[in-house]
Amino acid sequence: MIPELDGQALASTLDPELHKACLGRLGKISWFRAIWQHGGAGTGFSTWSLPDRGNGHREIPCVVKMPIGYSEYFWTKRLGLVDPDEWDEPRALALPTPRVLAAGFELGGYDLAWVVMERFENPPMAMEKTESAMWAMFETAAEFHAAAVLEKPVEPSQAKPLQDWAGLIEKGLVALNQNEIENTERWVKALKRVQNSVDPLIERWAQREIDTWCHHDLHPHNAMRRMMNESDAGADNPAIHGHCALIDLAMIGPGSWIEDALYMERLFWGREDQLCNIDPLKTLGATREAIGLPVGDDAFELADVRRVLMAASTPAFLRTESDSVYLKAALGVLERLLPEFVG
Repeated sequence: MIPELDGQALASTLDPELHKACLGRLGKISWFRAIWQHGGAGTGFSTWSLPDRGNGHREIPCVVKMPIGYSEYFWTKRLGLVDPDEWDEPRALALPTPRVLAAGFELGGYDLAWVVMERFENPPMAMEKTESAMWAMFETAAEFHAAAVLEKPVEPSQAKPLQDWAGLIEKGLVALNQNEIENTERWVKALKRVQNSVDPLIERWAQREIDTWCHHDLHPHNAMRRMMNESDAGADNPAIHGHCALIDLAMIGPGSWIEDALYMERLFWGREDQLCNIDPLKTLGATREAIGLPVGDDAFELADVRRVLMAASTPAFLRTESDSVYLKAALGVLERLLPEFVG
């Protein structure tokens, strides 16, 4: 049984055991809690002693996380574990997820998953704000899809149950009645039209081909670039851009590849200019095809079904998604696509 402590306190308590498990390679850990963290894991910066091919060792920066959930542990380790002697090899530098130095699912006699992985010196790719950066992120997403399915075949039966789309639409109608927002009458009219034909839409989405391990949290803040040559980085050249890697693997699950693309698209409804002329669905489809992954003849029609369901569920979350720009865009998506599916 794991002691009743929060992530940071637990990490500090088991710090000696972690160093013991890392066989003296791990340096002193500076534990912190980032403002973007929502889980209970303790996170810290440290260094790792890599064997030098010359004489002695060299220190590289690393990140420590514990405890982490099974899914994050499984995928982070399976996709990223690298032999220390191959740390700088081209194959390792091209991995679509963080390179892993050490990991385990037991510490100090407790069933507790932990991981020590590479630390990215560059800021998230969201900071680059360029078309090439967005394209690189989707190339990496396609590489991630390919790598994940090689590690573990997708079992459609493991997919999460469908959302209660009908219930969300009903909840949205109630929310519209209780809150004053722009275009309320148009929203109510649109939701009632969807409500009258929601069953065929849900059935169509339920029949999608589930053949991909989706990231399910794909966005530019979860994409990092490696240094092309870490030894060249410094005050005069702080951001040498190398291969992109996706981080935060806790939400990976079976699905259709279009779910990753549409998750990203929806985040930018109303602020499409921030996508730097990139269409998430077309770009992820193109990058998948480029490495031989299937896209499907009905992908774009199926994407519209998903867009209708996502847009129609938006008012159900007025308390947390009350951004007027986003709401206006979601309504626009709904009204544009409704004639295709609703009489």
